[in-house]
Amino acid sequence: MSNSLVQSKMALNKINMPVSYLTEDDINQLVTGCKKERDRLLILLLFQTGLRISEALSLTPALIRNFEGRPAMEIMGKGKKKRMVALPVNLKDKLESYAYRTKIEPREPFFDINRSRAWQVLNEARERSGMQKRVFPHLLRHSDAIIRLRKTGNPKALQYHLGHNTPAMTLRYLSTLTQEDALRVQQEVEFGG
Repeated sequence: MSNSLVQSKMALNKINMPVSYLTEDDINQLVTGCKKERDRLLILLLFQTGLRISEALSLTPALIRNFEGRPAMEIMGKGKKKRMVALPVNLKDKLESYAYRTKIEPREPFFDINRSRAWQVLNEARERSGMQKRVFPHLLRHSDAIIRLRKTGNPKALQYHLGHNTPAMTLRYLSTLTQEDALRVQQEVEFGG
């Protein structure tokens, strides 16, 4: 079997797998289990931006930019591909305040921890918050993707936001949409006349 055929088959299997995710209430509960501001910010960053853990851990103050008057982050994703990712204003303010108070230099990462420690941070927060669900960094990325897709109904924008090369990986999130989600998005479209 050719390598591209194997990759296509693997991608199809992944698309058909159910996607686990956390709700906004779950995230709020998880954040209550954080002892450190750094840990709260990491969870909020992963959830509100859909970054991969490697992308979040390499984020520095110098990578925060303005894009059309709104905060965004310049992210180096998989395959050394750059993309701009929106950063909620309130989270930008919290990150900048944290960097100022903890004297993080512009080219130093906000989170001076490794991937293994990031997993520990999430699990410690989960235990302290009393959450029963299994939690891991990529779950927050899935959660952002599903909530974003439900609010916008735009899989192409989600594909770019997540840094996916092809629509195939983004399509797996479509299975989580409900009829109510689709109707809500449809009702936002108004035609003149």
